Amino acid sequence: MTRRLTVSDLQSQKGSRKWLQLHVDTPAEASAAVACDINILSCEPDHNLELIRQAAPFAFLSVGMPHGAVASPDEAVRLGFAMLKRGADAVYCSHSPRFIEAMSAEGIPVTGHVGLVPNRATWTNFRAVGRTAEEAFKVLRAAKDLENAGAACIEVEVVPVRLADHVTRATPLITMGMGCGSVCDTQYLFSSDVLGTHTGHYPRHAMRYADFVTLEAELQEKRIAAFRAFGRDVAAGSYPEAKHQVDMDDAAYDRFLTLSQSL
Repeated sequence: MTRRLTVSDLQSQKGSRKWLQLHVDTPAEASAAVACDINILSCEPDHNLELIRQAAPFAFLSVGMPHGAVASPDEAVRLGFAMLKRGADAVYCSHSPRFIEAMSAEGIPVTGHVGLVPNRATWTNFRAVGRTAEEAFKVLRAAKDLENAGAACIEVEVVPVRLADHVTRATPLITMGMGCGSVCDTQYLFSSDVLGTHTGHYPRHAMRYADFVTLEAELQEKRIAAFRAFGRDVAAGSYPEAKHQVDMDDAAYDRFLTLSQSL
């Protein structure tokens, strides 16, 4: 890629291309993703945002607006612009459509969310959403509400495959599918699940392709061993050696002593 992906690029290929998407936590993960032609990324708006942008300069980057970080549409617009300035291409927002409509009216691309929305899981619990006809209709209606509010993309999480397919075909929004088969416009996973970076719960739709928990444990053992050896060498007097330090010749030191007497 020679330029940054845009909303227009994604919309022009809706229905004809399946995009890979990852939520990344570090610049190293972002760099690895784009090296594998994974050019749709998401991340948090933390201290890594600018570094992730630098590591993936041409990727389409959807950055999460923390749920509850804004209390009015005006605050959402202000924070949305700030996130675009920091490098976001779209602002993920799980707030109500009125917040999304305010940002969209100002040209801020917004990613909405339907299905299992973790920030609203108190209403559904952490489970598949949309298995009944009535609940499936609520998901579709929520998607159309986001479309009418002017969203650009929509995360579709843990809904039945046929429902995800219907939503994808029923809206011009770019559907980012997680845990709902292969019918959405993007196939979306978290890098932490792909890399196996934690010992906690892995959702049903997760697929671990590496075991970073074990790798990190091995690295930690090596850190401890190196630090312990450093301490032993200092205690034994074998570090530092002459090659690790600098000195001054006798004439310079004598001159320094003379100068120091003026203090």
